[in-house]
Amino acid sequence: MPSDPYHAVSLVRLCRLLGVSRQAYYQHLWVREERSIEEHLIVQQVHEIRKTHRRMGGRKLYELLEPFMLEHQIKMGRDALFDLLGRNYLLVKKRRSRVYTTQSSHWLRKYPNLIKDQSIDRKNQVWVSDITYWKSKSKNYYISFITDAYSKKIVGYRIAETLEAVESVRALKMAVSGLKKEPDSPLSLIHHSDRGIQYCCKEYVKLLQDNQINISMTEHGDPLENAIAERVNGIIKNEYLNDYEVDNLTEARALLKEIVKLYNEERPHMSLDMLTPELVHQQNLNPKGLWKNYYKKKPDIVNIDQDNQTTVNLLQY
Repeated sequence: MPSDPYHAVSLVRLCRLLGVSRQAYYQHLWVREERSIEEHLIVQQVHEIRKTHRRMGGRKLYELLEPFMLEHQIKMGRDALFDLLGRNYLLVKKRRSRVYTTQSSHWLRKYPNLIKDQSIDRKNQVWVSDITYWKSKSKNYYISFITDAYSKKIVGYRIAETLEAVESVRALKMAVSGLKKEPDSPLSLIHHSDRGIQYCCKEYVKLLQDNQINISMTEHGDPLENAIAERVNGIIKNEYLNDYEVDNLTEARALLKEIVKLYNEERPHMSLDMLTPELVHQQNLNPKGLWKNYYKKKPDIVNIDQDNQTTVNLLQY
């Protein structure tokens, strides 16, 4: 209640004009103040999450914020969160670039597509691989990723200053090394990639064959034939790498190691029922809608990742 009698008289007149009681007026002020405090807490928490996940989108932010909101008894829907992010200039804008890393015009043997009609229902059934490009301080880096198609976990990676095949071989060796440490070895495993020279070279093919891994490759140059690998490239670059600068390869490798850990262990995936790749992979979980066969139906809602000329269904990630 205000101590100034003139203010009190003015407030009474205002409430009469508005057709509300003073109690309702004060209650409105309290609710507005409480909402302002809650929004401030949410914005603070978003900034905390964005310290490591600098370009994480609103849907995934909402998933990570839910425990915090429950703890503080804050009720806020996803649309309200998007509005709050917009008012505080926290929405993420897409970045675009166009770089080609695939050289498929070569004489080496190319293999058929083995996953065209596959239904992926377990980890280590299909690995997808691709190479992407990252520019930092006018220096070019090339990154090879190997991802488990079921859990979306990055199981092998390598960053280098060249596109030499030996760097992709090192990423594959990391993936194979991790596979050998798992107690439940796969019944059969397919390695799927584009027809780039790195994947067709003698050293890469031999490493796959020595570990009884079947070889599968895209056939028509359609990005959807390797959509998961292409999408992982976009996530790592657009949500993480593009917000950093490094001075040398040593720094780049240390940064990539930390980012892969964040991606695998903290970033929720819509295609995994908002679970993390590491959790799905290690516990053999089976979220609904885990695998989509991109050959059977074209996506309705799309995002063009021009880094790798890829069109993917946003609802899957």
